[in-house]
Amino acid sequence: MKPNDDTAPVGQAAPTGAIDAPRASAPFTEAIRIRLKTPSKLRNLELALLVLALAVSGGAIALVQLGAIGELDQTVITYGAGLAVIVIIMHLALRVVAPDADPFILPIITTLNGLGIAMIYRLDIAKGFEGWSSAGVRQMAWTALAMVIALVVVVVVRNHRVLARYRYLALFIGIGLLLLPLAPGIGQTINGARVWIAVGPFSFQPGELGKIALAIFFAGYLMTARDSLSIVGSKVLGMRLPRARDLGPLLVAWAAAMGVLVFQRDLGTALLYFGLFLVMLYVATGRLSWILLGLGLFVGGALIARDALGYVRGRFDAWLDSFNPEIYDAVGGSYQLVQGLFGLADGGLIGTGLGRGRPDIVPLAESDYIVASLGEELGLVGLFAILALYLLLVARAYRIGFNGTDDFGRLLAVGLGFLVALQVFVVIGGVTRVIPLTGLTTPFLAAGGSSLMANWIIAALLLRLSDSVRHQPRLVVDDDA
Repeated sequence: MKPNDDTAPVGQAAPTGAIDAPRASAPFTEAIRIRLKTPSKLRNLELALLVLALAVSGGAIALVQLGAIGELDQTVITYGAGLAVIVIIMHLALRVVAPDADPFILPIITTLNGLGIAMIYRLDIAKGFEGWSSAGVRQMAWTALAMVIALVVVVVVRNHRVLARYRYLALFIGIGLLLLPLAPGIGQTINGARVWIAVGPFSFQPGELGKIALAIFFAGYLMTARDSLSIVGSKVLGMRLPRARDLGPLLVAWAAAMGVLVFQRDLGTALLYFGLFLVMLYVATGRLSWILLGLGLFVGGALIARDALGYVRGRFDAWLDSFNPEIYDAVGGSYQLVQGLFGLADGGLIGTGLGRGRPDIVPLAESDYIVASLGEELGLVGLFAILALYLLLVARAYRIGFNGTDDFGRLLAVGLGFLVALQVFVVIGGVTRVIPLTGLTTPFLAAGGSSLMANWIIAALLLRLSDSVRHQPRLVVDDDA
């Protein structure tokens, strides 16, 4: 059996005669070579892509001003140069602390973050906000803070395997952050969901950081329990089902998701946590039965919640009967959803142009509905380009996981990539009426400091994982026959 491309670690025994046999001795003789890319080439590629990303972001901000107010002022320099400075500092730091990190992750995220800032600034213009009262200025400040925290993560976590030792600590931290909004005095209910805490003038959503802690725990737990979860069990209709006692982790994750749905009134977070555990469980075991059991549990729980909980039923009604006048005019009804659909329809194929639409009509256009805002002014073409960036980011995360040399790193990279993918699907699916609205935010695009920091930490962990993978040379099979 020949080693797979980019997967066999150095030091693994090569097949007898694989290196010494002459190439002409057999039609399919394999020549094994070591493929190494110098760190400078990776970072130079990253720098070139960052220049393009910053040009796209700066151009978007300039077009917003020209479209909305018909002239350019120093705000373009303030936003554009501010973003460029913090991104270049991040790039220079990576040259020192993670020279072998993936060169595509930072440019992709910079482009998404920059487009988000441009659209938030465009909504500030429509609403007449200036200074610290404007969401765009706050988003720039949160971006700088998030990148500093991401850099600290890259510097401190020099070996990702160390995180596996603290998996149970990560579990307690994740549960604590998840339950923190329920604490009296600091917990806040905003838009019907109790997922916020308030300390003085600042509010924060601790569950955003909790999802990263739980991803670390899931990866560490499944690394040790994968054998019993994947091998043992009885076959029914050709599918191997797990033992009853192995269902414990799945039932605990389901109960936690239902608890979030009932007590915090947050459908999106419940779906995110349970979906994360379910996918990582499938990746660790390769058993389709886990997916089917998990989907059955969640769908059943959601249907029961729809009948028992009024706010869940309202979400389903707004989804299934959006244009009903009674639902449209009701408090918490389908007004936001319908206005977002009208905005997307107005954008059409190529959009109205940055600064030329009316995205400010939609409630929470800078956070929950920033996808609809971008779709109105950039059109379907612009949305497809944004989705392509997300697709490439998730693909890089999966590539890091599949090329990993240890089970923990593989599971963690896939889990972090899936967190981004699921958030994008849930948000865009809700905005386009494919699924019910859930209240999650679009990664890197939407306004909000907690979401931005959490997603930059995810990016930092992916950069560290990719650096660890590339530090180990690979044996690559070269089939020229």
